[in-house]
Parts: sequence; structure tokens; C-alpha cells
Amino acid sequence: MNISCLQENLSKGLSIVGRAVAARGTLPQTSHILIATDDGRLKLAATNLEIAITSWIGSKVEEEGAITVPARLLGDFVNSLPNERIEMSLTPRARQLRIVCARNEATVAGMDASDFPPIPAIREGVSLALDPLSLRTAINQVEFAAASDDTRPVLTGIHLLREGRTLTLAAADGFRLAVHTLSLEEEASERSEVIIPARAMREVNRLLADEEEPIEMTINSSRSQVLFRFKDVELVAQLIQGTFPNYSQLIPKDHTCRAVVDVAEFLRETRIAAIFARDGSGIIRIQITLGEELSPGKLVISARAEEIGDNRGELDASVEGEAAKIAFNSRYLQDVLQVLDCSQVALETSGPSSPGVLQPVGQDNYVHVIMPMFVQW
Repeated sequence: MNISCLQENLSKGLSIVGRAVAARGTLPQTSHILIATDDGRLKLAATNLEIAITSWIGSKVEEEGAITVPARLLGDFVNSLPNERIEMSLTPRARQLRIVCARNEATVAGMDASDFPPIPAIREGVSLALDPLSLRTAINQVEFAAASDDTRPVLTGIHLLREGRTLTLAAADGFRLAVHTLSLEEEASERSEVIIPARAMREVNRLLADEEEPIEMTINSSRSQVLFRFKDVELVAQLIQGTFPNYSQLIPKDHTCRAVVDVAEFLRETRIAAIFARDGSGIIRIQITLGEELSPGKLVISARAEEIGDNRGELDASVEGEAAKIAFNSRYLQDVLQVLDCSQVALETSGPSSPGVLQPVGQDNYVHVIMPMFVQW
């Protein structure tokens, strides 16, 4: 193998695929990055056996070849090199990669490319084109609600349901539920659903930052793997097998109180209350009061910690229905408020023991449900 490329391009490619390198793995190859020539380009690939990322970068290929090298060592070395052209060569029958850049030269011991775990090639299945900006918004508003522990594996993923002209993303961890619906240009021939690991969707989200053209998502015919194809990158993830909860039953159909408030002000007051809530089991109390005559309603946010202190802040609110009280985990409330891309949000509830529902005002494609905390009022 004998190839050359720009340091800037190689560094970017390594940072992209490096996200799939296993932190701890039983196979030593999963801590390596595959370097190979592919149709006149340089192919970089990494996998932790759950997620695989492949990136292609422009290069000058003088001799074909392939090798795997330790990801961390290679990444640190390339990132520290000057922005010059890098020459990489592989001695025949040797498992050492020689790297030359400006006045720097290194030799890295690698492993045979044939021992690298095979990356699934998804050729057939259900495919659809997705707008990168819309998909990024959907992932941002959903992925944080997925469970972080694997007690119930299905809850560590994001549920995708394709039906008609919509694609619905949903995540839940038993304490909250986030649901975002995307509109599709093409109508689905049949209803289909899969569960994609939340970690894989976070990596997809990072890759979407540089994309402007529609990306392709393909689910293989056996419903075991999903492929996201970008301009110069492909990500393959193993799907989670199991049945996702019927979350539509968890969304309250009615309410006795609805308060509309400014999102930025709500988030600011929530963050202030969270300072005191840290020493008070993370509990934030919300009291909604009706307006009188020409004065608006109020949304009072408070938190207290025994023997330390308490705080109280209030917001103007447009209130419909009855006065209400409800308490939330401060982190759960902050998580949803900081991903909303609207100016106003509606908080709906039927009382202190009923879930709180947050919906952006003027948008009907997102709903967030938070279970209440039980406190002494």
C-alpha cells in the first residue's frame, strides 16, 4: 500500500470513525481503525460490533493495500501533525504502517486487515430519504429521553414507526416520554417499526451537522440492521429486538389546566430553581394560578432544600381551566425545555398526581410527557 492525502482530511476522517471504536472490547481489532484503498479513495472504518462507521476521503493511491492500526495512537499522532500532505506506505508482508508528514516520520505496528470484523453491507430492504435538518431536530428532541441503563433493553433505543406519510420517533425511560413526528414525501406501502440504539442515533445526529442533501436510511429485510448513508460516510447499527411500549396510551387525552409560557423565561427560572433542588432530591414545584380581570395568570416555580434554603420565581402565563400544582425532577424539565425550537410552550396537567404534558405552541409534531414527583404541599 502506498497512498497520500491531506492531514486535515485524514484527521477529520479519523475523528468521524473514531466514534465507533470500542472503549473496552474482547476483540483487539475493535480498538483498531481499518485503513484501506477503495476505488481510488482512502477508506477508514471502525466498529464496536454494535455500531460501524465507514468514511471515505480523497487521496492519491499509488499502490493498493489494507491494514488495521490502533485508533487512539493513530488519531493522536495525525492530529498533532502540521497541515501538510501525509504519505502512508505498507511494507509488503509486514504489518507496519509508515507515516511521513513534513519532517515527521513514524512507524505504527498494525494487524492483518482480514482479521477486522466484517462490516455489514445492506443492499436490500426498506429505504427512505430524510431531510437532514428535520431529522436532526427530531433526534435532538427525542434521544435524551431514552433509558441509560439496560435493565429493559428496548428502552435504551429510539422507536421508529413509519406509517402513511409520517415517520414517528419516540423514546421513554419510564419517567418521561418524547415523541416527534416527521412528514415524508413518499407514502409507506405498509406499516413498519424498528428500535434503533439511542447511541447510534446520537452519532447520526453528529454526522448530520455537515449535511445539506437528503440522507438515505435503509432497514434490511430481516429487521436486524439499519444503514444511514451520507455523502462520504456510512453508519450501520444493530437494531434492538423486542416490543416497544404502546406509548400512545401514556399521553393524556385531556387536562384540567393549560398554561402557556415563554420558553426562554421558563428555562431560566427552572435553572435557577435547580440550584436549590440539587440538595432537595432534585424536586421543582410548579404552581399555576389563574389571572384576575386584566392581569395574566402566574406560573410559580420553587425549590427548597432542608437546612440550606429555598427560592421562588414566577412567570406570566396564559392559563385556561383550573389552578393546579405539580412537581417535576429538575433535570427532566431542563432537558426538554432546552431542545424546544419555539418561543412559547404549553404545560398541561390534571393535578399533582397526573403527568405533565409539554407541547410547543403552534407546532403539533412534538409532545413530551413527564411523570410527576410526589411531594408534600
